[in-house]
Amino acid sequence: MELHFEELLGKITDFIKSEAKTETVVGDQFELGNFKCVPVIKVGMGFGSGGGEGTEAKGKRGEGMGAGAGVGIEPIGFLVSKDDEISFIKAGKSGGLASVFEKVPDLIEKLAKNKSQQPEAVN
Repeated sequence: MELHFEELLGKITDFIKSEAKTETVVGDQFELGNFKCVPVIKVGMGFGSGGGEGTEAKGKRGEGMGAGAGVGIEPIGFLVSKDDEISFIKAGKSGGLASVFEKVPDLIEKLAKNKSQQPEAVN
């Protein structure tokens, strides 16, 4: 039995390319008023494989192989931009996504204040 490691690694790499995307983990970028929010993820991976063959004392021959891979994907935060200003909002274990939602009322308040200060359009 022949182990085609390059072929296996290629298939695993293709799978990771198709699945380890921000869009598949936390979604696409979105807009909240004048703010653009882009999710950011961290990806970690590991691979392992092995194989062997042999003949026992009675002459019976055997062979085997195995392979495995693991992928960890974690949302780590959001890049938030408005005009030429960019901020990073961490979404780690200490604050989690809750920290993002804690800021939403402030963002809404700022948007409402800015909108109320703009002159109304005349038709």
